Amino acid sequence: MKLNHILLSASLLCLPSASLLVNAQEEEVNDMTTPLHLLKPDYKIPYGEIKPEEVKNALDRMYQYVDAQTPYALKEDGTLERGAFRIGSYEWGITYQALMAATKVTGDKKYSEYVTRRFDFIRAVAPQFRKQKECTDAQMEQILHPRALDDCGTMCTAMMKAQGKPRQDKKGLDEVIENYFQFVEEGQYRLSDRTFARHRPQRNTIWLDDMYMGIPTIAYRGVYTGETKYFDEAATMYKNFVRRMWVPEKGIYRHGYVEGLTEQPTYHWARANGWALLTTVELLDMLPQNHPDRLFIMLQLRKHVRGLASYQSSEGFWHQLLDRADSYLETSATAIYVYSIAHAVNEGWLDGITYGPVAQLGWQALATQITDKGLVKGTCVGTGMAFDPAFYYYRPVSAAAAHGYGPAIWAAAEMLRLLDKWHPRTNDSGLHYYDQKQTNPSPLFYLTEDGKGEAVK
Repeated sequence: MKLNHILLSASLLCLPSASLLVNAQEEEVNDMTTPLHLLKPDYKIPYGEIKPEEVKNALDRMYQYVDAQTPYALKEDGTLERGAFRIGSYEWGITYQALMAATKVTGDKKYSEYVTRRFDFIRAVAPQFRKQKECTDAQMEQILHPRALDDCGTMCTAMMKAQGKPRQDKKGLDEVIENYFQFVEEGQYRLSDRTFARHRPQRNTIWLDDMYMGIPTIAYRGVYTGETKYFDEAATMYKNFVRRMWVPEKGIYRHGYVEGLTEQPTYHWARANGWALLTTVELLDMLPQNHPDRLFIMLQLRKHVRGLASYQSSEGFWHQLLDRADSYLETSATAIYVYSIAHAVNEGWLDGITYGPVAQLGWQALATQITDKGLVKGTCVGTGMAFDPAFYYYRPVSAAAAHGYGPAIWAAAEMLRLLDKWHPRTNDSGLHYYDQKQTNPSPLFYLTEDGKGEAVK
């Protein structure tokens, strides 16, 4: 009893001092003792400054994964070796272009060599499959006998970019290119004004996706052959899409348009808006500086990015349906926006001070979806069109969806370029983009002309 009494007394004696210590600690953090504006927020994703080597590491992880998952060989039965992804799909046409861009930005040839190896393989095996009365391989069937823009548009663009200019003999890869382009130009159904359309899900339906599936192919044909008529065709079709699909009061595009309807079904699917934005920046890359429609396209870029920026979530992602914050956060669209906005800033089409942080926040969100093994998570699977919200809200997401890889690789490469041209730095806890490197170590500083800054005291 005596011992218990002593222990109880000791514990009671300890309580006030512990309480006083807690109170003292609480009192230390107040407006008089602590710069509360510098307390670290509890961000859901990493925020603030990033290092180029972190971006390059993510790029290399994705490269290693896609390289391992896209074999290029024939099996004993004469069909193509299968991996996780097809080497002739529209998603991979984007991936090829992204990898070529990665080599251009980094100087690392392994990315473009990946493209060369796959294209050389297609070049080598195409003749033997072309001789077959019925193609024995579904992947080669898609390559040799395209039936939709999805089968050929981005692949054609990628191959033209890789080839550089037409070959005189029209054999090998150029034969595949010509076959692809023939379908884009003459095989795909069009409306009377030559705008791409489909009889799915309704007759004379325009898909926003088809802006990217075909228009850059036509524009790059002008670069590839030197024939300026293709620049005009691409620009005219671009304007036709904008006229029907653009929703000015929201600053974004609708996914689908049915010719002849009085009221259009209007759902703002994120990835389709990505295809439209990617088309815009590709056209600005491809069209001559003096093209008469260039100003229209430039203004449309700025309006679209302004609209998209207003829908970016606090986590840096964009939502599956852009204007519906209760729809899920989606990876592939976020990646396309990061690439396109960063590219536009790098080219001087958008202000880096305004839009550099938008692109970087998007990248930092995207980077959380790239696994240690290089898989890209959170991508909406292939998606058609519907005229109700439930369809879009409940589309599955999967790291097996090929749509996420090309955009994420392209985004990484362009972010490296952005970080080389601009100087992001936190100031008063906020991320800012500066055209001059800021060297002041203070977390809160005024700008000076020499970039050394003046600490706020």
